[in-house]
This record gives sequence, structure tokens and C-alpha cells, in this order.
Amino acid sequence: ADPQALRAALNARQPTGRLVAAGEVAAAIAYFAGPESASVTGTALAVDGGMAGLRLPPDRIRREQ
Repeated sequence: ADPQALRAALNARQPTGRLVAAGEVAAAIAYFAGPESASVTGTALAVDGGMAGLRLPPDRIRREQ
């Protein structure tokens, strides 16, 4: 019901303290589509603000499910 509270809660969950911006995702895509990545093979790039590496304590995982 409160969009600002929802945004604040989402930001608080992010390791960087904010959501990833569309421009950051676009920059990663442009890198892989451009000549600078010509020698990059078999790489997965997580543009997620650190969420992939986040390890929640077991009690918090149960609470958030």
C-alpha cells in the first residue's frame, strides 16, 4: 500500500543498499556486445548488486519464505 516503504524495504535488502539501475544492466550488455569483450568466453556476469553472493542466516531465510 505504501510504495515508498516498499522501495525502502527492497533497498535495505540489497548488499549495496540500493537496487540495480537499468543503466547498469545495459552497460554490462553493451560490454558483452562490444569489441572489448572479444576475448571473454564462458563468463556469467551477475549484475545484481551482490545478491548472488549474499548468504542469509538460516533463521532469516525461514522468515522471508
